[in-house]
Amino acid sequence: MYDHRVSDIAAFILAGGASKRMGRDKASLTLGGKTLLERALGLVNSITRDVAIIGNAAKFGGYGRIIEDIYPGCGPLGGIHAALRQTRAELNLMLALDTPFIEEKFLHFLVSTARECGSVVTVPRTQGQRHPLCAVYRRDFVSLCEEALARGQNKIDRLFAGIEIRMIDEEEMIRLKFSPQMFRNLNTPEEWNEAQMAWNQEKNNEGGITR
Repeated sequence: MYDHRVSDIAAFILAGGASKRMGRDKASLTLGGKTLLERALGLVNSITRDVAIIGNAAKFGGYGRIIEDIYPGCGPLGGIHAALRQTRAELNLMLALDTPFIEEKFLHFLVSTARECGSVVTVPRTQGQRHPLCAVYRRDFVSLCEEALARGQNKIDRLFAGIEIRMIDEEEMIRLKFSPQMFRNLNTPEEWNEAQMAWNQEKNNEGGITR
């Protein structure tokens, strides 16, 4: 029930960030024969044809439609704001490119849940931590982003207070056979090395088949 494209959703890859802790551009890191950007694009293209990259046009222009931040240097909230300012879709999937273990079926479930519940934000949570860079936002969330950025407040989670949120908790994921470990993100060379080892181990366990 989760493997069909829907027409009322847009998807955005959050590709910004200086990658200071990694020491090199995360988008070009290769895992399983694909860059992290290519892998993220493959995931969201399974959901919708309305896809854009939030990032630098000079750097990512060869990959498709690019949207640049209106409030540069404000972190992921600036990217979400830019996406919601441009979108024509009611539902908007945001996905950071540095979470390569996100499962395609989970994204379809996430979108399906957002469509059914009507909440402003549909967001997973594991170990008490929300994952706002793998979440679905309704278009009118942009007004909260605008107000916060104008005040110099860049924390996404703070904007969730007082609005309707659909939380997908760890227990629900496990019940539906989704791995809570999929949300690991890659910020340092050490995390990158661990991700490569985990990917290779998964490949071996699956008999050489990769996602």
